Amino acid sequence: MRHDWDGYDERDDEYEPRRRHHHHRRRHGRKRRRDETEEERVYRRAQQAANARIGFLTHFTCYAAVCLFLLFTAGIRAFFPVAFFWGIGIAAHYFGAVLGPEMRRRFVAREVERSLAHDAPRERQNLETKHVRSLEELSAQVAHEIRNPITAAKSLVQQMGEDPASPENVDYAKVAIEELDRVERSVAHLLRYAREEDVRMVEFVMGDLVDSALETFRDRIRNAGVDLHFDVGHRETLRGDPEQLRRVLINLFGNALDALEDASVPSPRLEITSGENLAGTECWVRVADNGPGIDPETLGKIFSPFHTSKQRGTGLGLALSKKVVDAHGGSIEAHSEPGRGASFTITIPKHAERA
Repeated sequence: MRHDWDGYDERDDEYEPRRRHHHHRRRHGRKRRRDETEEERVYRRAQQAANARIGFLTHFTCYAAVCLFLLFTAGIRAFFPVAFFWGIGIAAHYFGAVLGPEMRRRFVAREVERSLAHDAPRERQNLETKHVRSLEELSAQVAHEIRNPITAAKSLVQQMGEDPASPENVDYAKVAIEELDRVERSVAHLLRYAREEDVRMVEFVMGDLVDSALETFRDRIRNAGVDLHFDVGHRETLRGDPEQLRRVLINLFGNALDALEDASVPSPRLEITSGENLAGTECWVRVADNGPGIDPETLGKIFSPFHTSKQRGTGLGLALSKKVVDAHGGSIEAHSEPGRGASFTITIPKHAERA
């Protein structure tokens, strides 16, 4: 018994590479089918249907030839049982190869239509409820964002009216103007967030775009003593709207410098790197700092409109950035741990089309 099991194990090991090869072929075939275009998928199905019909015709030709041979050589007694029982097989083959797939397709289409007709109203109602809830939340945020500075400006103007000759009125007026500027800035950002901007697709070099955006902050970086680590290649060419993506980079650079300055980091450091994925289909830019970082609760809301940790921020910078990146078919991700800085990564397809 021991030797029998040992012999079985050796045979099993002998056939293991062959099974792995077949498994790899099946898995590779499934992966290749997932990557098929609609035209390729239709062609493959038509080819399968044609092969099935050819197989049936071949079978039927053999059946007819044998039956005719038996009829003329062995007579009706030999011909009848062969023709009858083999004919059952021919009928089953015809059903499975010709009628079956067409009936299956019609049954599936009918069942899908019935399911969609039943589920569509419920899905539509859920989407409408979610949309209304989002609008209510956004409206509350807009009202809160605009009402606070208007209330502050109104209070300052009232104080100025109570004592028009007060020397403090100049300071009150400055603060009131700053609050109204904040309202104007919030409304301008909100309009830009709500408006669908045209994405003008042109070819550009990602490294040149990063250089252009960084040039805005050169003096600020030097004056703040920020240690800049810049590792950006100038070979990655892609299609997109360079002006919109430049605004995204400016927002990320400014946020990183704000975090470093507000936290008074002893040795501020800013890292800007870029590259492409292994397949060469996407470009990415990463902006990282060694600031105070972002807590997990804030990190989950960081791309929501009007969410800001800045005293004078509008909370629409990152929301606008995400909207621009999404319009290019890309993604923007934030990673951070409190006390260990934060990093933002933008990924854009090289041949992006408006999403």
